[in-house]
Amino acid sequence: FNCTRSTVHREGQYQVTTTQHFLVRRCGSVPFEKVPVDASSKMPDDHMDSIEPYDYSELKPFSTAYLPGFLADKFDVTAEQSRGRADTRCESTLRFALRNTVIGYESCLTLGERTELNRGKVHYALMPVWMLNTKWQGKDFLFAMNGQTGKLVGDLPMSWGKFWATFAAIAAPLSVLSTVLALTFLG
Repeated sequence: FNCTRSTVHREGQYQVTTTQHFLVRRCGSVPFEKVPVDASSKMPDDHMDSIEPYDYSELKPFSTAYLPGFLADKFDVTAEQSRGRADTRCESTLRFALRNTVIGYESCLTLGERTELNRGKVHYALMPVWMLNTKWQGKDFLFAMNGQTGKLVGDLPMSWGKFWATFAAIAAPLSVLSTVLALTFLG
């Protein structure tokens, strides 16, 4: 990292800024286990990322006994196809962790980086995700919920007419009230 720290002082009528430059290096190793990567092309990756984390201590061996009455989706993205996404997640987490150790500087610019990944074994898991797909005014809306935590993500349909009506219903009385108060106290 190229980091800087500046000080400002006066010399007569001049304001002098002194900037110190530091070359800061970081090196680290982070073990990653159970990095979740969505293996379904039907589910947007950002939805799956948003409903994490999962409690992996509650993982159980797969059994079809869990599925009656539910629709389950089998993976259609291979481990090899998902590897790049898993690598990116690990690298960005490592980069963020190392960057957070560089403190006490006003600016910090990454000059270069080199990461090495030692890949482990891939395990498939069926995670408890509840899906809701609904259509409103001809547009599809997808919601996903983590079945362990209840964390919910999705894009809510919005009625702009109701939004602006609510805004006007709140803004109009506040505008009148502020005008009355201003005239009362300011003359």
